[in-house]
Parts: sequence; C-alpha cells; structure tokens
Amino acid sequence: MFTAAMFTAAMLMAAAPTMVRATDNSPRVALVAVGATSGPATAAAQARLTKLGFWTGAANGAYGFATFQAVMAFQKYFSLPPTGRLDQATVDQLNTVSERARGVHHEGTWVEVDKAKQLVFIVVKGETLWTLNTSTGSGVTNSEFGAAVTPNGLWKVKRERPVGWWRGELGELYRPKYFSGNVAIHGSNSVPKRAASHGCVRLSVEAMDFIWAHDLIPIATKIWVHD
Repeated sequence: MFTAAMFTAAMLMAAAPTMVRATDNSPRVALVAVGATSGPATAAAQARLTKLGFWTGAANGAYGFATFQAVMAFQKYFSLPPTGRLDQATVDQLNTVSERARGVHHEGTWVEVDKAKQLVFIVVKGETLWTLNTSTGSGVTNSEFGAAVTPNGLWKVKRERPVGWWRGELGELYRPKYFSGNVAIHGSNSVPKRAASHGCVRLSVEAMDFIWAHDLIPIATKIWVHD
C-alpha cells in the first residue's frame, strides 16, 4: 500500500531546484527599501512580488497586512530575516530574482504546507500559483487545546465553513478548510514568522478570502504537510 510516508519520501527524492521558471524578463525599475511605508515604491514592490507568486492583494501602494505577509513569505523563501519589511537585503533580492517561487514537487494539484519554511504553496496542474506565509503548530502542549501539532502526511479537504469566524476545537478559525480531524487551513489575524498555532495552518484573513473567492482549495483538494 502506498502510504503518506512513502509519498513524502518520493516527493523529496524527486525534488527539483526551487527556482526553475523565468517569468519576468522585461526591463525593470530598481526597487528601493521603504521599510513598511506606503507609496509608489511600495506599489512597485507589490507588483514585483505578485509576478514572483507572492500574493500581496492589490498593488495599490498601501503597506497593509497582506503586503506585510507577502514580504515575510518572500524573506522566508530566500532565507532572509522574516521581518515583513522591505529592508535593503530584501529589495536587493527582489531586484535580482526573475523566476517564480515553487514548492518541492511540480506535478498535479494540491496545497503544500512546508513546516520547515513556514510557507504554503498552492499548486494547480503542476504550477505553483501562490506562495503564502503561514504559521503551523507550535509543538507546545496547551491545557485547553492539547498538543499543538500540524500532522505530516497526505490529506484531503473533507469539510469547510464558508462564512465568517468559527469557534473550533483549536480556537477561533476564519473560513476554515478542514483536512485532518479538527486541523484546518484557516484565516487568522495573527500569522507570525514562527510556528505558533494550536495545530492548524494559519493564513491571513485577506489570503483566506482570496482563496475562497477564486475557489483555490475546494473540497477534496490534496493537502501535503511535511517538514
């Protein structure tokens, strides 16, 4: 029988280099470090991040939570300090990269949850459409929620709550997509740089609304969780 552990091992053995496909070879204006301030320079950075597969919401120059999360995801992907701010090291990397971010495996349709990088990759027909910041289980046992572990393996979305906030076994969840018992991918107002959840896969509320609006994680979508 082909188990989840065997699947994970096969995917890792088949892994290709993370960056493999050029998508933005046109002449570009060099980005500048703006910290977390809004303005035209931030709009340019948002546009670049979007082309590279890091979802920022609208490229309108407003340095909101969605942009903060996208910058943090970019920083995690390239092993930069995940501050969520457009510092000099981050814009230097943005000025250099011309290829979209990708998960470990490049076939099929699923959501990849990389607990080591604390990133979520939405893969459709072999193409990583979006790379999102996440916070998975902290690993700390809590008297109310139990062991805060996001389970490794290959799962499927089995149930969901389409509207608003829900009080679940693992806390307050926004528009959750459940894939292993009470463990879900869901929106949250707190998506830090580290693993800090009660076991779920946290995304920003804005990102969760985007996922629902575009039906990116429908029922039966495969969810692959690995370290």
